[in-house]
Amino acid sequence: MTAYTIGAERGWVSRRDAARRAFKTLRFLADAPQGAVPQGMTGHHGLYYHFLDMRTGRRFEKVELSTIDTALLAAGALSCQSYFDGADPDEARVREMADRLYRRIEWDWASPRPPGIAMGWTPEEGFHSMNWRGYDESTILFVLALGSPTHPVSPAAWEEFTRTYRWGAYRGQVHVNFSPLFGHQYSHVWIDFRGIQDPYMREKGIDYFENSRRATLAQRDYAIANPMGWAGYGPDVWGLTACDGPLDGTVPIDGRAREFHSYWPRGASLTDVRDDGTIAPTAAAGSIPFAPEIAIPALREMARRWGEHLLNAHGFLDAFNPTLTDRAAPVQYGAVVQGVGWFDTDQLGIDQGPIVAMIENYRSELIWQTMRRNPYVVAGLKRAGFQGGWLDSHAP
Repeated sequence: MTAYTIGAERGWVSRRDAARRAFKTLRFLADAPQGAVPQGMTGHHGLYYHFLDMRTGRRFEKVELSTIDTALLAAGALSCQSYFDGADPDEARVREMADRLYRRIEWDWASPRPPGIAMGWTPEEGFHSMNWRGYDESTILFVLALGSPTHPVSPAAWEEFTRTYRWGAYRGQVHVNFSPLFGHQYSHVWIDFRGIQDPYMREKGIDYFENSRRATLAQRDYAIANPMGWAGYGPDVWGLTACDGPLDGTVPIDGRAREFHSYWPRGASLTDVRDDGTIAPTAAAGSIPFAPEIAIPALREMARRWGEHLLNAHGFLDAFNPTLTDRAAPVQYGAVVQGVGWFDTDQLGIDQGPIVAMIENYRSELIWQTMRRNPYVVAGLKRAGFQGGWLDSHAP
């Protein structure tokens, strides 16, 4: 839905068509059945399941009711609410439907161990045993849960969340660590963290935008050092994040057993290193606003060296691995180009989304400026204790 607003702004689709698409999506989600039974439901208590069957729109298999995926959905809905601000009836319906979807989310219900927020729930097992802890992609979740006018969580939830951060130096960059780059990017798609600080960052003397810049620089330095000796890594080929991969297993390469993974939260930080030689273009592209001087050259180099196999009409494929070059390798996903590397054949929306969104934020700040006007986002930031910069001029 956020991409619809970018498409309208860029003229890739008419504003009216984008508004109608957004409305149809929101209407379906708002009207879809919710309830506690295991099958035939789209969500429960205003939250949504991690995956929906694309034919029926109902819960896919036995996936969890997901607090973070609901938050990302709500952020997309609210971006449409604030962007489509015209008098046209289609735009008015978008605003009304986005408001309905967001207000009915029962964030407080998803806090069975207050003040924390649970990661998920299933009809079969109840709430997951884990709350969201430590710095990651759930910043947007807490902001939206705090900003709710109907079912907010306690402001103590933010303090509890930040209490579990891991601050320290990695590859010469001192920051709050989280290994996959998506954790440093997703919330920043919608929230402009430049110049605003919560109590934690005020004490550290930086903001979350700078934190993501440092995480990006650290990952590039990791790729330059390349401690595991993967092919292709260097100053313009880097980027570890959650993405597709070739297989789950070990393959002998040049006399050395190499372990590979399929979908996996790849990353490198003080807390954890998960690396099997698989690079995701979205890792660099999602960091363009933080460090354009290294992210843009990385994308250009990937396109130059592997574009024949890595690019199609829709942009970059999800991931590639220059180490796995033998077509005889027992890959489970994607395909190996002999002597060149493994290339995914999929493009995942959750990885493609940050590419278009963060490029637009770098070019025009469109989404950041749009979301500054959203009262729920502003209220959530202020309830978390954020102050300074653009936020001080916005009423809650």
